Amino acid sequence: MNYGIFGGVSRPQALVKHKIFVSYHHQGDQAYYDAFSTAFHDTYNVIYDNSLERSIDSDDVNYVMRRIRENHIIGTSCTIVLVGAESPKRKYIDWEISATLEKGHALIGVRLPTARLTPDNQYVLVPDRLLDNINSGFASWLTWEQITASTTRLGQYIAEAKNRSASKINNTRARRVRNG
Repeated sequence: MNYGIFGGVSRPQALVKHKIFVSYHHQGDQAYYDAFSTAFHDTYNVIYDNSLERSIDSDDVNYVMRRIRENHIIGTSCTIVLVGAESPKRKYIDWEISATLEKGHALIGVRLPTARLTPDNQYVLVPDRLLDNINSGFASWLTWEQITASTTRLGQYIAEAKNRSASKINNTRARRVRNG
């Protein structure tokens, strides 16, 4: 029996679960989100699926950004952006990244197998704001295979991302105003 430092019975500490927000293009990458959330639902307290495209019907940028912050980003510690074929063109993905950076939360980009390459096949097309932060050293850039390898590895990637200096955040780009 463990009596702890004050003579009482100590209780085992509950494992702290990260709350993460997953940003993705719902029409194109839903299957990857579903696979991700199924694989990690026991490890993470909440993996948000609050699709802006389904829940917010407004052209008021300030209103939408407030909704992103209040309903999607607050209470999370990390945003994971699933980057598929259409992700670089989606305004709400850009806005979710921007809100994440405003809060100083960790940011991880994940290259999906469906991600498109530049015309010369040299680089993956990534949302511009995410690329700014990969280049600055703030955001992590991983592959789908890396991030889904194990719950332990995902936890390590999140911890590494949370330890990056907020001084590396680059959120100076104008927000994307439309899709495409």
